[in-house]
Amino acid sequence: MEGFAGRGYGTDGPSNRPLFGETSARDRIINLVVGGLTSLLLVVTLISAFVFPQLPPKPVNVFLAFCISLCCISAGILIYWYRQGDLEPKFRNLIYYILFSIVMLCICANLYFHEVGK
Repeated sequence: MEGFAGRGYGTDGPSNRPLFGETSARDRIINLVVGGLTSLLLVVTLISAFVFPQLPPKPVNVFLAFCISLCCISAGILIYWYRQGDLEPKFRNLIYYILFSIVMLCICANLYFHEVGK
């Protein structure tokens, strides 16, 4: 029975891993930068889809912007669930991956809308 007295089950010493709802200043800054960049690029993509290259928008441009917006809705739902504490912290990397994919889609869409490379 002596072996059981020394077990702490992970409670020995302070843990650096924050609980749900608690974030460090570094995590908040990363979240704001990534979220702000993604939001800004999405707004630019939506405006570009309706304005460039001519004022009556091409249906393909509008459809591509609509598809990117649908991806953003699913990412927004995941972010909402994460902030509510319904998702484990390991899903944060998945959210970052999805936001990175959306940024890449927006860059590709803007290059297509502005006919870069033709």
